[in-house]
Amino acid sequence: MSCSSSSGSEEEDEGMDSYRKGGYHAVRVGDTFAGGRYIAQRKLGWGQFSTVWLAYDTQTSKYVALKIQKSAPEFAQSALHEIEVLSAITEGDPESKKCLIRLVDHFKHTGPNGQHLCMVLEFLGDSILQLIRYNRYKGLPLHKVREICRCILTGLDYLHRELGIIHTDLKPENILLLSTINPSKDPIRSKNGPILSRPEGGMNGGPVINAIEKKLKQRARRAVARISARRVSMGGGTPAAKPERCLDGIDFRCKVVDFGNACWGSTPIAEEIQTRQYRAPEVILQSGYTYSVDMWSFACTAFELATGEMMFAPKIGQGFSEDEDHLALMMEILGKMPRKISVGGLRSKEYFDRYGDLKRIRRLKSWPLSRLLVEKFKFSVNDAREFAEFLSPILDFAPEKRPTAEQCLQHPWLNKTSESGVDKVDAEMSKLQIKADK
Repeated sequence: MSCSSSSGSEEEDEGMDSYRKGGYHAVRVGDTFAGGRYIAQRKLGWGQFSTVWLAYDTQTSKYVALKIQKSAPEFAQSALHEIEVLSAITEGDPESKKCLIRLVDHFKHTGPNGQHLCMVLEFLGDSILQLIRYNRYKGLPLHKVREICRCILTGLDYLHRELGIIHTDLKPENILLLSTINPSKDPIRSKNGPILSRPEGGMNGGPVINAIEKKLKQRARRAVARISARRVSMGGGTPAAKPERCLDGIDFRCKVVDFGNACWGSTPIAEEIQTRQYRAPEVILQSGYTYSVDMWSFACTAFELATGEMMFAPKIGQGFSEDEDHLALMMEILGKMPRKISVGGLRSKEYFDRYGDLKRIRRLKSWPLSRLLVEKFKFSVNDAREFAEFLSPILDFAPEKRPTAEQCLQHPWLNKTSESGVDKVDAEMSKLQIKADK
């Protein structure tokens, strides 16, 4: 999970055994922080290093995301690094125009498990991953994809060119919409007032709140199971077609978040960076990396927004590793990797022979990007060609040949104003859905 995200984690919970010395700080609804300035409202999510809570800032009367780091020294060190990066981002963008999450405040909080570094971040909405799921993995209309891509590239351009920072973990989970998809989950739009004191009940509301949350989750799971069972029975064993999701009313503006793994471009830290599916070839081969690794992850993210599916989802196979499958998948879509690159990394010999061919995966199926978009994802020939022309240069195996975020922002595909045929159909479908809803 994105630790800075206000979107919540996919797992059930972080496990009670981590609430010990050096671990998480136990928070209850209504708890106060920083001398009473911030009041905990509800848990938004958790990561390996921290828990994230929706909090009410009594000084500004705004909602914020309160990230409370585990207290052990290594976690404190990681938090200090993230605070340094976030401070640079926030100070250089006083008007908040660069599409990156803002740091509001940071402080130390002492609890039974030790001293915890806390970061206060602006409260944002759902992640792009949740948007993809909400849209039933169908792929968003291209004019919406362009809108999201412009935000991400604005953030990357500022990070790379002005601040000299590499994100190193760009993915749909780490890009948050400015507001929630469902208005009832937004603390402002839902019209629910803030909780200003601890609710009455067992242990000041802690276990009571947890019990209610668990019951709601169980009820939701049962409802999903019932719907799935009904679909199968209706379709004689085949699930019925899912109705269109209406995307009207959703604000597609977004910000890049989670700088826990970010590094300065002058001093790359870890050898293995990036989440698997968004990892650039130079990271797999260990041939050194720079800002262009973020561009590779961006292209994978843009593809996923437009199609609803990951561009590369490698698996371990008989006699070959996940890394080798990943390299094979890349070459099936992007063509053979130039020999100079395939043999130029510290780990090249694990995967390639001296001719630049994969050692264990010999037969590759060629499926160029534009053909893939037409045949598998039913893009029009024109939309597929234009989108592939935008993505292909960013997915160059040679990192130095990839366009920068600044160059991508000037690309004709990103600056199209007229809706294509596919977008028009999507727009019409949305209108019909609204009428049906009424």
